[in-house]
Amino acid sequence: MDFFSNINFYVIFQILYVLTAIGVVIVVISENRNPLKTISWVMILLLLPLVGLIIYYFFGEDNRKKRLISRKMQKKLNRKALERIDMQEILNPPAQYKGLITLLNNLKDTPIYGGNKISFFSSGQEKFDVLFSEIEKAQSHIHIQYYIYMDDEIGTRLKDLLIKKASEGVEVRLLYDDVGSWKVKNKFFKEMESNGIEVTPFLKVAFPLLTSRVNYRNHRKVVVIDGKTGFMGGMNVADRYVQGINGGVWRDSHFLLEGKAVYALQISFVTDWYSVTKEFISSRKYFPTLSQEGNVLMQIATSGPTGEFKEIHQGIFYAITNAKKYIYIQTPYFIPTDSLLLAIQTAAISGVEVRLMIPKESDTTFVHIASLSYIKQLLSAGVKVYFYTAGFLHSKLMVIDDSLVITGSANMDVRSFEHNFEIDAFIYNNNTASEARSIFEKDMEDSHLVNYEEWISRPWFNRFKESFFRLFTPLL
Repeated sequence: MDFFSNINFYVIFQILYVLTAIGVVIVVISENRNPLKTISWVMILLLLPLVGLIIYYFFGEDNRKKRLISRKMQKKLNRKALERIDMQEILNPPAQYKGLITLLNNLKDTPIYGGNKISFFSSGQEKFDVLFSEIEKAQSHIHIQYYIYMDDEIGTRLKDLLIKKASEGVEVRLLYDDVGSWKVKNKFFKEMESNGIEVTPFLKVAFPLLTSRVNYRNHRKVVVIDGKTGFMGGMNVADRYVQGINGGVWRDSHFLLEGKAVYALQISFVTDWYSVTKEFISSRKYFPTLSQEGNVLMQIATSGPTGEFKEIHQGIFYAITNAKKYIYIQTPYFIPTDSLLLAIQTAAISGVEVRLMIPKESDTTFVHIASLSYIKQLLSAGVKVYFYTAGFLHSKLMVIDDSLVITGSANMDVRSFEHNFEIDAFIYNNNTASEARSIFEKDMEDSHLVNYEEWISRPWFNRFKESFFRLFTPLL
C-alpha cells in the first residue's frame, strides 16, 4: 500500500510541477521581454526541474510594472522638489547635444544645470580623504547612500565621523542596499541608530518576503552635504577601494560636485528615501540657494527597473550613435544589450575611433567570462580593446569627442540597464572631457592592447567556455 501511495505522490508532484512550470512559462512569454531573455528563462524552467522554478522565483520575476513609487507620485515628488530650486538662469547648451539633453529631459524630467565644478578622483584614498574633510564641515545635514557599506576599517572610520556629526546636531541619514551590504552585522547599523543617525536599508530582504527583491538592487552611490556639496561615482564604502585587491590597485572613478547639479543628487536621495520610508524630505533647507561654482553644464539621470523606459541605457545609446570623432569606454563588466553592441560596432566601422577598457581579472568570474565572448566581434569592427593589468578596473567612464563625459554608478551590462537603480552624470564640458580623456590614457599605460590574431588563436576550450556563459547573459 505504501508503494502505491508513494507512486501516487510522485505522479501528483510531477503533474503539479509541470502545470506550475507551464504557467510560469506562459507568464514569461506574456511579459514581452527581449526574445533572447525569454528563451533563456524558458530553457532554464524546462531543463532544470524544480531548480529552474527556484531560480526564477528569486531572479526572474519582472517587476517593471510593480512600482515602488507610482509614476504619478514620482512626478509629484520631482515637481515638489523642483519648486525649491532657483532655475531662472538662461543656459546655452552645446548644439551637438541638444538632442541628448532633450531626450533625457523628456524621459524623466532631467533638467540641465549650469554653474558646476567637478573634481575627479581616480583612487579611493583621494575620494575618502576629501569626503571625510567635507563631512567634517557639515552644519545642517548629511545624506549618504551606498550600495555596499562594509563594517571594516574605512567603514568604521566613516561611522564614527557620522556619529560625531550627529552629536553636534547635524541631521544624518544613511540609506544602504540590503543585499549589497548583507555581510554587515546588524549591530553595526544599530550603533549608528542609537547615536541619532537615521539608518534605512533599501528593499530589505527577509524570509518569507525574499522573492525577486534579491534581483532589484539600489546600486547608486550618492552623498549630499548641507545641500551644497555632492559626491557620486562608482566607489562604495570598503577597505578594498583604498587598499586594493589581490596585490593590485582598485582603480575606480568618483567625483566631487559643487554647484546647482547638487540639487539633482538631493532629489535622487530624497526620492529613494521616500520609496522605503514614505517620508518626503522637502524643506527648503535641503535645497538652499546655490551660487555659480564653475562653468560645467550637466544632467544627472536616474534609472531603475520600475520605470517605463531605460533612461541611462537610452542616453548612452544616443550618445554613441551620434559620436563624430572618438568614444572611450571604461567598464568593469561588459555585457551590452544587442542595440548597444550594434551601436558600438557601427560607430567603429563608420570611422569613429572606439576604445574599450575592461579588467584583465575580475571580481565576478561568470560575468567576466561572458564579457570575453564579445571581444572578437568588437575587434572585427575595428574597436581597440584594452585589458587593465595593474589591478581591478571598476571605473564606469565614457568620454566622447572631447566634449561629453558620462560617469556614475552604471556598468555597461544588462544588470545595470534593466535590474538596478542607477545614477549617471552626463557632463557637457570640453575641459572636463579633456581631463577624463587624460585619465583614460593614463590607464592605457597599465593596460594590454588585445591583438586580433592572438585572440582568435586561443585554445578552443576558452572560446567555447565564453560562448557557453554568453547564453546566460540576459540573466546575469
